[in-house]
Amino acid sequence: MARELKSGRKGPKQAKSVVVFLHGYGADGADLLGLADPLAPHLPDTAFYAPDAPEPCVNNPMGYQWFPIPWLDGSTEEAARSSMALSIEDVNAFLDKVLRDESVTPDRLAVVGFSQGTMMALHVLPRREQPVAGIVGFSGRLLAPELIAEVVSRPPVLLAHGDQDQMVPFESMGLAADALVNDGFEVYTHVMKNTGHGISPDGLSVALSFLREKLGA
Repeated sequence: MARELKSGRKGPKQAKSVVVFLHGYGADGADLLGLADPLAPHLPDTAFYAPDAPEPCVNNPMGYQWFPIPWLDGSTEEAARSSMALSIEDVNAFLDKVLRDESVTPDRLAVVGFSQGTMMALHVLPRREQPVAGIVGFSGRLLAPELIAEVVSRPPVLLAHGDQDQMVPFESMGLAADALVNDGFEVYTHVMKNTGHGISPDGLSVALSFLREKLGA
């Protein structure tokens, strides 16, 4: 049974589209929900959600994780796999509830991930039967590219990565893009120059243009 994810919400009471943020390892939903403030004026009919991941973070008990990371927190590979499997169920249940609550169809939903949130987005969304409007992935990577044959939908994807990222190697963007393109995805990439493990203003601007286009704003 899926665990219920706690989430903040910003936006109009009656929204025509939805953006869901998935945060990184050790952070929380509020960490990304602040991005709604600069985006909302350009996406006026959009509701923004940013759930907390379901587990307290091993390395940062004040934050949360979608799954443990063995090389960071000493967990086992098996623990990471089983935890991620549970979080996949949680994210799918959360997205289903948001679609019901907002009375929108999947083609009016976009998901924006950061770091571990990007890993979740790139794994979960293509395995949902109905494609969403788009996926924005900041500073992440494609987990288990060897399992890409499992995908059943191919929403458009924007990947953005800092070329000075000290946490998730910059090369991860190219590897993810190549695997997705080879499987028939429409993929855009953006290099955030002189940027570490974060989101630069130009990266956010490119993401906004992508979201406006894919959500028909």
